[in-house]
Amino acid sequence: MPYYQVWEEFSRAVEKLYLTDPMKVRVVLKYRHCDGNLCIKVTDNSVCLQYKTDQAQDVKKIEKLHGKLMRLMVSKESHSGAMETD
Repeated sequence: MPYYQVWEEFSRAVEKLYLTDPMKVRVVLKYRHCDGNLCIKVTDNSVCLQYKTDQAQDVKKIEKLHGKLMRLMVSKESHSGAMETD
């Protein structure tokens, strides 16, 4: 399971993975204080996407993506065009 190096690639891949089958996708956030690393993992049991950072500016990006995914997961409307508008 390699880590993505570029945030934009990871974000697009996550959106695509989520929109293919929203009921199978899981999101895990993990922070290791001893290393100062924050890792986000998005998986549907067949594809696993990971991004790791120790930069404070990337934390806001991860938080924004995580919030967007959570809003989509609880919404009752169609998921088809929701990610592209944000």
